[in-house]
Amino acid sequence: MSTRSWFSRALLPWYREHQRPLPWRSDPQPYTIWLSEVILQQTRVDQGTAYWHRFVERFPTVEHLAEASEDEVLRLWQGLGYYSRARNLRTAAQQVVQAHGGRFPADHAALRGLKGVGDYTASAIASICFGIPEPVVDGNVYRVLARVFGIATPIDSTAGRKEFRVLAGELIPPQHPGDHNQAVMELGATICTPRNPRCGECPLAARCIARAEGRITELPVKVGKTKVRTRHFNYLLIETKGGLYLRKRAGKDIWQGLWELPMIETEKAMTARSFPAALRKMHGTGWTILGLEGPVKHVLSHQVIQAMFWKAAPPKGLRPPADWTLVSRAKLDLHGLPRLVERHLAKWAEAGWP
Repeated sequence: MSTRSWFSRALLPWYREHQRPLPWRSDPQPYTIWLSEVILQQTRVDQGTAYWHRFVERFPTVEHLAEASEDEVLRLWQGLGYYSRARNLRTAAQQVVQAHGGRFPADHAALRGLKGVGDYTASAIASICFGIPEPVVDGNVYRVLARVFGIATPIDSTAGRKEFRVLAGELIPPQHPGDHNQAVMELGATICTPRNPRCGECPLAARCIARAEGRITELPVKVGKTKVRTRHFNYLLIETKGGLYLRKRAGKDIWQGLWELPMIETEKAMTARSFPAALRKMHGTGWTILGLEGPVKHVLSHQVIQAMFWKAAPPKGLRPPADWTLVSRAKLDLHGLPRLVERHLAKWAEAGWP
C-alpha cells in the first residue's frame, strides 16, 4: 500500500458526503463530462451550470453538436470568452462522430487527439468515465497539493508542472480514480480556497504542512506575470430604418467568428474632436456624429479593451464595405456577439433605440 494512501482515505469519504450536486455528476457520460470540463475552464460553477444546461438541451448528443453550425455554437457560448474553445468543441464533436463512431475513445492519448482537448480534460474524461488512473491537475489541485505537502516549486514552471503531475498521479487509488480526482478539485473549490480557506472543515488539515508551518498564504507559488495590452475600439452605432450594421470578426484575433458593430481600432483614445477625422479617413466624408457613450472598460485575460460607442448618421448614398451586414433588430438575437457589444445594445434597446 502506498505510504500516501492516507490522502485518499481521508478525502474520499469527505467527498462522498459533501460533494455539490452538480448535474453532470448524476450520470457521468463522456459527452456531458467533456462539456462540463470545457465550460468550467471559462467560468464559475454557478454560471457554468446554466451554460451546460443550455448546451445539453440544444445538443443532447455529440452527434447533434457535430451537425451544428459554427454561428449556432458561438451564440450559445456567448459571454464565456475564449471563443476558440467553442469552435474547438464543434470540431472535436465532428472528430468523435467521424473517427470514433460517435463514442469518445476510452484512451487518454486518443482523447488528447481531439481538437482542444489537453491533458487536463483528457484525464478528467478518462478517470471519471472510464476508470483510468490519470491525474487531473488544475488550479484547485495545484493549491491543495502545494499546501498539504508544503511544495514551493512554482506551479507555472516546467519543473513545477512535472512535479505536481507526478505527485497527483502517485496519490490516485486505482479503484476510484474518478472520485479521487473530483474530490481533490472539490476540496480546492470549496474548502482550500485561494483566500480565507476553511481549514477547520478540511479532512486533510491534520497532515497539512502549510497549516502547520503557517505558510497557507504563501502557497502555491507562481512567478510569472501576464503582460496586459490596452486596445482602443471605436464602435459605430449607425442609425437606419432597416436596423443596424454588423460585421463578422475574422483573422486570428479575439472574438473570431462573432459579430460586432463596425469598428475602428485606434492607437489612443478618441475624443469628440479627434474621432471624426479617423472616421473620414476610414469611411469617407459626409458622416454626422450624433453622440457618444464611453469609454467602457472590458477586461480580458491578456487585454483591456477601452470601447467608445459613437452614434452616427451615414452620408447619403452610403455604400457599406463588403463585410458590413444590415441586420434587423428582430434578428439581432440570431447573431453571436461579444459580451461588450451585447450589453451595450441591450442598454440601447431598453432606452428605446434611436
